Amino acid sequence: MLDIDTLKNYGADTEDALKRCMGNEAFYYKLIKMAVADDNFRRLKDASEASDIKECFEAAHAIKGVAGNLGLTPLFNAASELTELLRPQEPCDCSEEVKRVFENLEILKGIIEE
Repeated sequence: MLDIDTLKNYGADTEDALKRCMGNEAFYYKLIKMAVADDNFRRLKDASEASDIKECFEAAHAIKGVAGNLGLTPLFNAASELTELLRPQEPCDCSEEVKRVFENLEILKGIIEE
């Protein structure tokens, strides 16, 4: 169930995120739902499968920004690790980092669907 306690248990910094949303929980939940449906996850998956480092970096960086603004700390951390690994724009094996991003996405989807 998408609520503050569940998000806190996930590891989200709900206090800071709610400040950004002027305390409006309904708006915060709406933004989380939008973030989980963000096209950058598809971009990351497709780019990862195609070994397109530049596109992977751009998608991961966008996910990192959204997750950070919404206080979704575990997703933010996973996307940050991936972003830093890809920052040099050199071929690398980032499959574990990509996997962690999508694991966090699935956790958030589960929270929303409960």
